[in-house]
Amino acid sequence: MLLKDKVIAIFCLVDDMLKSIEHKEYSNRKMSDSEVITTGIISALYFGGHMDNARGFMKETNLIPNMLDKSRFCRRIHNLNELIMSLFIQIGRHMKDIAGAANYIVDSFPVSSCHNIRISRSKLFKGEAFRGYKASMRQYFYGVKVQVLTTETGIPVEFCFVPGSEHDVMALYKLPLSLPPESKIFGDSAYTDYSAEDDLFDADGIRLMIQRKSNSKRPDQPWISFLKSYMRKRIETAFSGMKGLYLKSIHAVTQKGFLLKLMLFVVAYTFDKLT
Repeated sequence: MLLKDKVIAIFCLVDDMLKSIEHKEYSNRKMSDSEVITTGIISALYFGGHMDNARGFMKETNLIPNMLDKSRFCRRIHNLNELIMSLFIQIGRHMKDIAGAANYIVDSFPVSSCHNIRISRSKLFKGEAFRGYKASMRQYFYGVKVQVLTTETGIPVEFCFVPGSEHDVMALYKLPLSLPPESKIFGDSAYTDYSAEDDLFDADGIRLMIQRKSNSKRPDQPWISFLKSYMRKRIETAFSGMKGLYLKSIHAVTQKGFLLKLMLFVVAYTFDKLT
């Protein structure tokens, strides 16, 4: 019953959000866009991204009796890619409006599309741009990085995908960073860019609180260094939750399908925290 209650809560949230933006769809459809999106979120939240298993669960439990077949469902959810992202943006904007000038945390985590030995045969991604390096694990990977901005409590409010080799400083510019003035963004030393810190503060009044290296030109006081380190640990908990949703590998046959599933994991984690 608890699982059904969670599914119903997610469906109600999705449906209410679609109504708030006056989303229109064909009246003769047996399965609404709200039901398709909810099934996609449930597949990421409970079935490791296996949408066929989520389809079977939703139909067998009579939560969505008019379930589409596998092929039609995949086409529908692929066509709703932008709509799902717009729902996440809407949630993120609402969360930022509630929090106001608050503390936020930025970081990235890598997602491999295949093992290193299979890079030459990879069909999802091509080129050296996707060959990245995991500094914490001291190993290379082939895939993308997910840049995530979360609230102080670890709820994602912004995210984007970048090639695995792209440096975090460059990826930071691809996030909207649409935050209220006087907000603070905490990040590790990989985001060190003094000009970006100055520009963001001068333009929007947002302060980048980046952990300093030992040879930094702008060293911190000990208590500020402790605060930055403390704040940084919170996003690691959020990353563990997101990465715990998917299995060792994400099954997809196209790059669009891979990124769609990856997006659903981030969205599902966010919806789970809000319901």
